[in-house]
Amino acid sequence: MQDSQHEFRHVNYLWSDEVADKLEAVDNLVYRSNLLGSDQRITNTGGGNTSAKLIEKDPLTGKSVEILWVKGSGGDLRTATRANFASLYEDKLQALDEVYQQMPETGYKSAGEDAMVGLFPHCVFCLNPRASSIDTPLHSMIKNKHVDHLHPNAVISIASCKDQERLTQKVWGGALAYVPWMRPGWEAAKLCAEVYEKNPDIKGVLLGQHGHTNWEDESKDCYETSLWVIEQAGRFIEQHDKGDNTFGGAKFSSLSEQERDNLLTRFLPVARGLLSSKAKFIATIQTDEPTLRFVNSVDAPRLAELGTSCPDHFLRTKIKPLYLDWNPQSGDLNSLIETFKQGLEQYRSDYIAYYNQCKHDDSPAMRDPSPTVVLIPGVGMIGWGKNKSESRVTTEFYNCAIEVMRGAEAISEYTALPAQEAFDIEYWALEEAKLQRMPKEKPLARDIVVVIGAGDGIGKATAHRVAAEGAHVVCADLRIEAARQTAEELQHIYGQGIGVAGSGLSGCGPAIALNVNIADRSSVKAMFDQIILAYGGIDKVIVTAGVFLAPGQNGMDHDEMFDASFAVNVKGGYIVGTEAAKIWQQQQLPGALVLTTSVNGVVAKKGSMAYDTSKSAANHLVRELAVELAPLVNVNGLAPATVVKGSTMFPRDRVIASLSKYAVPFSADDDDDTLRSKLAEFYAQRTLTRQPITPEDQAEAAYLLVSGQLSKTTGQIISVDGGLHEAFLR
Repeated sequence: MQDSQHEFRHVNYLWSDEVADKLEAVDNLVYRSNLLGSDQRITNTGGGNTSAKLIEKDPLTGKSVEILWVKGSGGDLRTATRANFASLYEDKLQALDEVYQQMPETGYKSAGEDAMVGLFPHCVFCLNPRASSIDTPLHSMIKNKHVDHLHPNAVISIASCKDQERLTQKVWGGALAYVPWMRPGWEAAKLCAEVYEKNPDIKGVLLGQHGHTNWEDESKDCYETSLWVIEQAGRFIEQHDKGDNTFGGAKFSSLSEQERDNLLTRFLPVARGLLSSKAKFIATIQTDEPTLRFVNSVDAPRLAELGTSCPDHFLRTKIKPLYLDWNPQSGDLNSLIETFKQGLEQYRSDYIAYYNQCKHDDSPAMRDPSPTVVLIPGVGMIGWGKNKSESRVTTEFYNCAIEVMRGAEAISEYTALPAQEAFDIEYWALEEAKLQRMPKEKPLARDIVVVIGAGDGIGKATAHRVAAEGAHVVCADLRIEAARQTAEELQHIYGQGIGVAGSGLSGCGPAIALNVNIADRSSVKAMFDQIILAYGGIDKVIVTAGVFLAPGQNGMDHDEMFDASFAVNVKGGYIVGTEAAKIWQQQQLPGALVLTTSVNGVVAKKGSMAYDTSKSAANHLVRELAVELAPLVNVNGLAPATVVKGSTMFPRDRVIASLSKYAVPFSADDDDDTLRSKLAEFYAQRTLTRQPITPEDQAEAAYLLVSGQLSKTTGQIISVDGGLHEAFLR
C-alpha cells in the first residue's frame, strides 16, 4: 500500500495525524468519511458508506460491547456528522443470519431478504434514531474493524467493462477479489463475506457494475487503502487514455459561450414546460469541457442509449438520458425544439415499454416517464429535478457516468446494467418505501419566485415568506449588495442543498441575488436570462420595488418627480410584466404576477402628487395586465399603506418631517427605530384596526396571491392598510 500523499495523482490525500489523533473513535470515523466524500472522484453525493466497529459501554449492563457505527440511510459522506451514523450491536447483527435462514422465503431478491432491513432497528445501540442503510450487513459481516464502501468513477469504470473480472486481477494484482453484480442486500453481503473468508489476504472486493469495498483494522489504514484502490484504477485508465480519440473523437464543435447562452435562454423555458406535464422541474446546466467532449463525440448516441451503470446513478438519472440528435453547426432554435419534442415523445414511449416489460405483480406504479438528463451536442447537459438540490445531484451523477464511460471505453468496452436489474433497483419496494417516507413537498417547492425589491422592507420580508414555503427565490434589487444580503440570509437558513454540479450561476442553491433596474427593459431582460440559466424558467414574479418622491426631495422639480415616479412605479411594472410574459408563454405553465401599488392610488393627499398618481396608474396597470396575460397568468396588486419599518421610502429625514407635520412628540436624539415606531403608531391610530402595518403583513398577502389559494382571482387589488376607510373603493 502507498503511505505518502506524494504518491497519489488521481485522488487527494488529506489525512492529518494532528487532527485525527485528537478525535474520539466515532468522530475519527466521521473525519475519515468527510475526507473521502470531499473528493468527487472518490464517491458521489449521498453514495457510499463507511463504518467502524468500536467498543462501547452498554447503557443497561455497563459491560463493554462491540458496536458497529455505519453511515446511515440518506446520509452524505462529504457533509456527514455524528448524527448521520447508525449504531448497532454487532453480536445482534451477527445473530440475524440465523433468523434469516428460518424465513419461509430466502435468496436473492426474495421477500425474506428485503424483510431483514426491518430487523435492523432491533439491533440499535443507545436508541440511536438514525435509520440503517441497506449496506449495513456488508459492514457487519467483514471482520476487520474499519470498512469503506465507495463509488469511485475510476473503479466503476473497471467494474463496468465487459471483461471486468479479468481486469480486476490485472489492475490490483490479486489485492481485490471480484464479485459479480448483485443488488445490495443480505445475499450480496453474504457473498462478499464468503469471498473474504476464502481469501484472507485480500484488501477488498470489486463489486461488478457498482464500486468497491475495502477494509483494515485501523482507520487511517482503511483511508489509505481506499485511496490506493482508486489510484491504481486511475493510473491504469490513464495509461490507456485515448486523448483526442476519446469517445470515438469529436463529431461536433461547441458553440461559443454567447451563442450557447442565447440558445439556452430561449430553449430552457420551452423544454421545462414540455417536461413538466405531471409536475414542474428545476434545471441545472453543465457546460464544462468533459461534458462537451462527451456530447460532441461520435460515440455519445451509442453510450447514452446504453444508460448508466452504478445503481446510485440511475436512481436519479433514470435508466438512460435523452440524447438530442441535433447539429449545433447547422441547426437553430426551432430545429432544436422540434428535435426535443420528438425525442421526448420517443423517450416517454420507451420508458413506458421498459416499465411494462420489467414490472412485477407487486411493483409500485410507474413514475413520471420523462427524462431527467438531456444531452445536447455543442451545448452540454441539462439535469432536471423536483428542486435545485435534486437537479444538481442528477447532473452530478451523470457527470460521474460520463467519467465511468470514458474510463471503460479507454481500457475495454463499456457495459450497462441489464434492464431488468436496473428496474429492480429503480422500483425496489425498499426504495419506494423510502420515497413514501419523505416529507410532503411544501406549497412552492417546485416554484421559481422572483422578488424585485428584495433588498429591504416588504421585498425582504416577501423573499423570506416564500422561501419558508419551499420556493427557489431570486432576490433582485437595484442595490445588489442589499439583494445579496437577503439571499445570504436565506442560504444560511435553508442551506445549499446537496449535489456538486452546475456550470456558472447554474451551480447555485435555492436563493440567488441579481441586480436589476426595472425602468430599463434591457436590464430586466438580462435579469430574466440569468434566472433561466440558473433554474430553467420562472413561475411567480412579485414586484415590491418603488419610489416615493416628495416636493423638494433630492432637489427635483415637479416634472422630474413625475418622470421618475412613473418610470419606476408604472413603466417598471409594465416592463417586468411584459418580459416575464414572454417566458410564461414559452413554458405554457400557469404563472402569477403581483405588483405593489398603494392605497394612495385611491386617496388624494397633499404633498405626494407624483407618487399618488403613479400608484393610481399602477392599479389600472394591474387590471390591464390581467386582461393581457389571461388565462395563463394571474395578475393582482398589493396595496400597502404607511409601512414605516424597514422601508427605504421612510429615511430619517422623511420620518422627522412627518412627525413634525402631525405634531407627534419626538427627540432629535431618538434613534431611527424609535422614530419609525412613533410614526408607525401614529399611523396605526388612524386605522380601523389600530395596529401598525409591518413588511411581514404585506409579505403574507403577497404569498397568498402566488400560493395558488387564490387561483381564480385576477385583476384585483388587495389593500393591507389596517383599515383606512378613506381608501375604501366607492
